[in-house]
Amino acid sequence: MDKVLITAVSFGQTDPDPIRLLEQEHLSYVINPYGRRLRAEELAGIIGPYEVLIAATDPITEAVLDAAPNLRLIARIGIGLDNVPLAATRERGIAVTYTPDAPAAAVAEFTIGQMLALLRRTANADRGMRRGEWHRWVGRRLGLLTVGVIGVGRVGRRVVGHLQSFHPMRILLNDVNIDEDLARSNGCVWTDRETIFREADIITLHVPLTPQTRNMVGEQQLAMMKPDGILINTARGGIVNEAALAAALRARVHFSAAVDVFVEEPYQGELSGLENCLLSCHMGSGTRDCRLRMEMEAAQEVVRYFRGDPFASPVPDAEYLMQVEG
Repeated sequence: MDKVLITAVSFGQTDPDPIRLLEQEHLSYVINPYGRRLRAEELAGIIGPYEVLIAATDPITEAVLDAAPNLRLIARIGIGLDNVPLAATRERGIAVTYTPDAPAAAVAEFTIGQMLALLRRTANADRGMRRGEWHRWVGRRLGLLTVGVIGVGRVGRRVVGHLQSFHPMRILLNDVNIDEDLARSNGCVWTDRETIFREADIITLHVPLTPQTRNMVGEQQLAMMKPDGILINTARGGIVNEAALAAALRARVHFSAAVDVFVEEPYQGELSGLENCLLSCHMGSGTRDCRLRMEMEAAQEVVRYFRGDPFASPVPDAEYLMQVEG
């Protein structure tokens, strides 16, 4: 009987080493038979026999867990846990691991790339040239702007480090944990979110999706931003209210946004029709090295489980508490 269900469609495609690791341990597995992100009811329909789930962003609802009497481990590829009901897994004796450090480098670089693409309007130029238009867009330089970073954890810190090369006028930081040493060493300023929304030219979000951060950026926050402000979300869908963002983009032609993550994925909503919104398909962590590291770390946790060894990256109690408090 197969022991491991892998819902990540691309698992082992970038590099076969994660698959080889499972096979070396003589662990039988099945990779997502649908070839796409599963819906909750689809996952519930196939998860029953499996002891271990190597999960991507598929919705692991309580109904899914109810349909998984044999499940003892969820090895999450990546850092986001908003698709895993942690309290319910704990009640059922299901361990949860994740790979929190693996995606950070790729997401941080991707974030800087999205900033530059919006400032220089490269996507607009590309679309125009394909229509036969020759329009030389005049943009702005990152070094002359104020950047606000909301969420200064694994990714946010790397973003701050990359920004040093561009020497922006100011970098404003906001996080529940304040690190004064980080601010001093990088010339940054800790402040509240409202100040960032009012004063930053570019705002980039690097917080997890929790009950506290869901719809954190809505109509009120968007209205506070500068008329030519830029909002970047490479964190999680649901942090930004998509309807409010679409309304702001329609009303303010010089306002722009880059969105890599959405409430419903694949995304087919109204942001798709807006020229001042740069869209990408949840690909911030999608570099070969980071993808391989995430998959290998998840596979290694599975091996540890079957060997009876301690996990390297179990989800900490703080994450469980964060969901419960919401």
